[in-house]
Amino acid sequence: MTSLNGSRRHTILGLVLTALMLFPVYWMVNVSLTPQQHMRKNPPDLLPLHPTFEGYRAVLHDQLPYLGTSLLIGLGTVALTLLIAAPAGYALARLRPRGGGALGLALLIAQMIPGIVMAMGFYGIFLDLGLLNSWWGLIVADSTIAVPFGVMIFTAFMSGIPGELIAAARIDGASTLRTFWSVVLPVSRNALVTVSLFGFLWAWSDFVFANTLDGGGGLRPITLGIYKYIGNNNQEWNAIMATAVVASVPAAALLVLAQRYVAAGVTAGAVKD
Repeated sequence: MTSLNGSRRHTILGLVLTALMLFPVYWMVNVSLTPQQHMRKNPPDLLPLHPTFEGYRAVLHDQLPYLGTSLLIGLGTVALTLLIAAPAGYALARLRPRGGGALGLALLIAQMIPGIVMAMGFYGIFLDLGLLNSWWGLIVADSTIAVPFGVMIFTAFMSGIPGELIAAARIDGASTLRTFWSVVLPVSRNALVTVSLFGFLWAWSDFVFANTLDGGGGLRPITLGIYKYIGNNNQEWNAIMATAVVASVPAAALLVLAQRYVAAGVTAGAVKD
């Protein structure tokens, strides 16, 4: 009985803490549905008693190009990250090249570098290469954040693949590349989903690289769209919050759909037989 009561208390505490953490999200949705003339009501309505979708109509009219650009940059970042990180992770996990330990340490250190420092470095490089104000430049920049993480995830996951599986492919005459493509990648689904999800979310939510490298480009991501929208409509809070809600939907949907794969991918290699 004592154990049951303790479990209930923990459950209630968890629900209370979850509600507190999610309240800003609820308030964002509530404000996005509140008519503009009710914004200064005191006390404010805890529920949207007279909901309006004017803010969402304004968002769909003004922000769709930015959403499309963010989607393009996010998918491009995922493709480039997987193209680099998956073979690199396989090499470190199964081929064990010389200097692999030093490379792993370098990847870990690379993740500790502040984004603003990297953005300043990229600005000088992109200026020389003519990549400023371009969506493909942002894909390259965002991939530098995702690739080190992806290599570490793939290395940990592929280290746990049974050696007998790879040995059987070698006995059947498969080359290293064929073994990687036909045997290792299909069983690395959890790692693929995890790296793809985090790479997409980093690109989708990036503001530092976007503002530094693409501040005046014709194709700008949604983070710059929200920044511009707040500056132009600092009194239209329902439209501003509607923009934030719309920008959050893809990320939230992906997290919900991929959570079980992410849990398995992130913890891969943590337990050894």
